[in-house]
Amino acid sequence: MTSILTCTFKNLPSTSKWALRFSVRPLSCSSQLWAAPAPQTKTKKTLTKPNIRNIVVVDGVRIPFLLSGTAYKDLMPHDLARAALTGLLHRTNVPKETVDYLIFGTVIQEVKTSNIAREAALGAGFSDKTPAHTVTMACISANQAMTTAVGLIASGQCDVVVAGGVELMSDVPIRHSRKMRKMMLDLNKAKTLGQRLSLISKFRLNFLAPELPAVAEFSTSETMGHSADRLAAAFSVSRLDQDEYALRSHTLAKKAQDEGLLTDIVPFKVPGRDTVTQDNGIRPSSLEQMAKLKPAFIKPYGTVTAANSSFLTDGASAMLIMAEEKALAMGYKPKAYLRDFVYVSQDPKDQLLLGPTYATPKVLEKAGLTMNDIDAFEFHEAFSGQILANFKAMDSDWFAQNYMGRKTKVGSPPLEKFNMWGGSLSLGHPFGATGCRLVMAAANRLRRDGGQFGLVAACAAGGQGHAMIVEAYPK
Repeated sequence: MTSILTCTFKNLPSTSKWALRFSVRPLSCSSQLWAAPAPQTKTKKTLTKPNIRNIVVVDGVRIPFLLSGTAYKDLMPHDLARAALTGLLHRTNVPKETVDYLIFGTVIQEVKTSNIAREAALGAGFSDKTPAHTVTMACISANQAMTTAVGLIASGQCDVVVAGGVELMSDVPIRHSRKMRKMMLDLNKAKTLGQRLSLISKFRLNFLAPELPAVAEFSTSETMGHSADRLAAAFSVSRLDQDEYALRSHTLAKKAQDEGLLTDIVPFKVPGRDTVTQDNGIRPSSLEQMAKLKPAFIKPYGTVTAANSSFLTDGASAMLIMAEEKALAMGYKPKAYLRDFVYVSQDPKDQLLLGPTYATPKVLEKAGLTMNDIDAFEFHEAFSGQILANFKAMDSDWFAQNYMGRKTKVGSPPLEKFNMWGGSLSLGHPFGATGCRLVMAAANRLRRDGGQFGLVAACAAGGQGHAMIVEAYPK
């Protein structure tokens, strides 16, 4: 019997193996999700390294993250990025001429402002002599902007860099069909009336069908929500588990909002509208109401719904990053050090959303830390199922040994230290801007609670991921 089961197990597809392995390890969400905040650990050695510049976050801001189609719907992406930059200037009073470089992340680019970092910088009043460029790496685009800034400063190329990100889902580019685009380009090249009439005669009504953007993998043609549903099933994460985690996120975000803890937000006076002062996607509900929603991706049996998924969001963020000696010379008291970071990449089909699982042990080893050393975890919440599946993978010796080539598991983050001010499920997720929010949440939590080390992690389209260690600046 044992040999038969072994043979059967070996022939299962990879996700089925996960389901078989993890089905006996349910996550007891009810008892764990509402754990009280843990007392912070004692101060440890700093991560300062000899002969390497210390790089600090002076401060970071974001405009309120809003549901797409609301107050920002008539703006362009560079308007949001400019507002974040203006807010950063007001918050820090940094002289514009001291900024050596600007980097912004974005995912769905507006064709009129393809280098949105440059356009936003000019709009915010930065010198036209200050270079700027734009990066894109799906949901970790702002993370890439930050770490690019770290590289520029560490190498001595710059002393002061502004990094940020922006996304405007209210107005995404919708293209003509390829056939229509080809006809229009050919018409533009036609030199005679006969050539034009010949081309027009080939027109068909189906040419007018638009090409809509989709949050789907090019390599697999699978939407991220569909992948999240499969991942939740593979790790035996129930619908109730996911709804409970989503409710936790919204409840904690509402508490943080009411207590004034989301201090990274700067008001934004929207032209022709009132000033926006807070996120508008925080909506604590009840498990009963959430249970009424139908599956959003795999129908009718899926477990991922609108209630336990992050929503389409408009927003922008920006951070002032400096060499420590430069910051101190200018009279600043930084909020945090940016320490070790890693990027990872996995199979985009079955491991699309497992970036945190792969990145966390690598960044801890690089920094010489353990999970017990971390006082504040800030993980990107794409879906409840994604977070809970990562928890199970991180807490599994079997997964570590069979899929990660590691001897032992890294362990899952203790929930009393995890996303205690809400996360992307509740605060929102502007694809290009979330990374800066994660880092500032970790830095502000450490500063408020007296912790020393924070760990930021995120998954991204393409099966990629990122993790970074943030160290509180000594008070």
